[in-house]
Amino acid sequence: MGEKQPAQGEEQGSVRVTVAHTVFTNEENGWAVLRCCADDGRRFAAVGPLLGIHDGDELLLDGRWVQHPRFGEQLEVASFVHVDPTTLGGIRRYLASGRVRGIGPKLAARLVEAFGIETLAVIDNRPERLLEVPGIGRKTVERVRTSWAEHRGMQRIMVFLVGHGVSPAIAARVHRRYGASAMEVVRSSPYRLAQEVFGVGFLTADRMARSLGLPEDAPDRLEAGILHALGVAGDEGHVLQPRDRLLEAAGALLDLDPAGLDSALDRLAARGAAVVRDRAGREPAVYLPRLARAEDTVAERVATLLRPPPPPVTLDVGRAVAWYEAGAGIRLADRQREALATALTSALVVVTGGPGTGKTTLVRGVTRILGAKEQRIELAAPTGRAAKRLAETTGQPARTVHRLLEFSPVDGLFARGSDNPLDADLVVVDEASMLDVELAAALLAAVPAGCRLVLVGDSDQLPSVGPGNVLGDLIASGVVPVVRLDRVFRQADRSLIVDNAHRVNRGEMPVSADGDELRDFYFVERDEAERAADTAVEMVASRIPRRFGLDPVDDVQLLSPMHRGELGVAALNDRVQARVNPDGPELVIGARLYRLGDKVMQTRNNYELEVFNGDIGRIASVDTEQQTLVVRFDDRLVEIGRDGLDDLVPAYACTIHKAQGSEYPAVVVALHHQHHVMLQRNLLYTAITRGRRLVVLVGSRRALRRAVANAAVRQRQTMLAERLASR
Repeated sequence: MGEKQPAQGEEQGSVRVTVAHTVFTNEENGWAVLRCCADDGRRFAAVGPLLGIHDGDELLLDGRWVQHPRFGEQLEVASFVHVDPTTLGGIRRYLASGRVRGIGPKLAARLVEAFGIETLAVIDNRPERLLEVPGIGRKTVERVRTSWAEHRGMQRIMVFLVGHGVSPAIAARVHRRYGASAMEVVRSSPYRLAQEVFGVGFLTADRMARSLGLPEDAPDRLEAGILHALGVAGDEGHVLQPRDRLLEAAGALLDLDPAGLDSALDRLAARGAAVVRDRAGREPAVYLPRLARAEDTVAERVATLLRPPPPPVTLDVGRAVAWYEAGAGIRLADRQREALATALTSALVVVTGGPGTGKTTLVRGVTRILGAKEQRIELAAPTGRAAKRLAETTGQPARTVHRLLEFSPVDGLFARGSDNPLDADLVVVDEASMLDVELAAALLAAVPAGCRLVLVGDSDQLPSVGPGNVLGDLIASGVVPVVRLDRVFRQADRSLIVDNAHRVNRGEMPVSADGDELRDFYFVERDEAERAADTAVEMVASRIPRRFGLDPVDDVQLLSPMHRGELGVAALNDRVQARVNPDGPELVIGARLYRLGDKVMQTRNNYELEVFNGDIGRIASVDTEQQTLVVRFDDRLVEIGRDGLDDLVPAYACTIHKAQGSEYPAVVVALHHQHHVMLQRNLLYTAITRGRRLVVLVGSRRALRRAVANAAVRQRQTMLAERLASR
């Protein structure tokens, strides 16, 4: 079998082992760490996609030998095959491992005593012979037979899928999704996996299909390629694709002539897997059904809100505005009074403007005036941090949009909607530029008749991560009342952050304070990527805390346009962690290390734990035995088990996109020409507006000039603005 025993210095290896102990497994991604014993008695760790392995299993592992700096020699496993044990002790351990319902350690010993080396063959081929063992009845035999069949079935499925180019981690997901019918599904409809199994994309399904001998022009392949191209467009922010552009992208993916894909698209449309709509004077638009429904809902609900008359409330607007000014001790400018009057008299209004233009003042005015009229008010924002900031600035409770709409993680649905609308007379949503078309549709569906909706956001920031450009489309439609705040009211603060945000937005280079000046905005020029990375880390770890009295972990956030590279988020996180939190108890999961005191970010909403995408916390305790962490999010301690650790990433540095909706006392922005594909004006503008007290740009002047000059924003494909305008 070409077996080799592990030896120091080898790179590739194939070795037969017995699993002594499972150190860690992750059900989601299939990663596991196993303590193994080779045939010569040597012990070592095997790491990799090893889901479904039990203590006592005998395996043939293939992989690469590496020397871990902390844990010594390890085998990074590329693939594995189960091998039936060939000794009496091995068979006994195999059956006693708990994988077969009805067989525990005592019964395993009795079976091996009765049937010896033939025990597994008996269970495989003649399970009725188990009745020969005293104390075993027919119910036990049936339970063992059923469980054994399931176990053997999973082994066969895993071997089958891995043999057709699927990783063990993906194979385990396929088995969980389809059970005993997994092989049948893969053989008959491998492209189903791309739509139905998380982590399986078109390329993986296509590799399986070609391995199984499906022709390149098989109807299933053509349809799957078109759906994949639509999905990629959605990931890039598009709600729809023009028909010809879609077929061209699918043709490039499939390596086929796009002209031959028309009938495949027609079949998808006929069965409702794609939505094709005619457009006057242009080629038809093609949608994924869920995005078509979402755009329909937004267009219909906005049109309904815009129908007169506005919601009734007894209100003298002039007196109300004067009352608010007196109570707040402020004097509004004429434009602010006009904006406040519009927000008070419109059923739907968009409030947009840059930093320092008075958006918060307007929101406070609307909520205080209508609150005094005993109107029921709900405040929300797309992210937890944005909702927290909204609550702080208004002095009223605010929630994420998901919590406002009572999202259920069990069924993935919102409890609030057209059949169960919000109990509100006024709904204010801040950071509305972050609303993608599906979340906007859910929100608008839940707004009841007679309720005012105020959407507040900065249309010059990055658009939503998800598909759509809802805030921009509402403004561009020309039919939604829009309050544009363009005068900066923070001049007394002499804030370079605010001034430079507006300069960048106008296409002008930002102005940096001198090195000896204690101001709130600096540009530190570093042309070489390595020096820029050194300086950015030094700024976070030492220079800013020392000069401005800020905590390097809690108060300073490092931002980068990209994940990869010397100035990418991954590398910067490692370097900052080594500087500000180098020692302490730690938990190592695969390639990720969690250390006591680390700054971490939640990357997916977890409603059971009440932690949400973008929430930042500190690791308060580490339990290496139970593989759990306790993280302090604001004033709350949250225990996160190993199943939730995939959603927790280091957060000393994060992408500018991930920082949307958040503000930090100080931000350091890495900006270099190695980021050239991401250097855009709205990205830089968004980064600058994340800092409250201090912004430091570190990088090359060439990259800064490129970002300021590049106002070209890739147009997202939507129909919302023109649909609203046509109404």
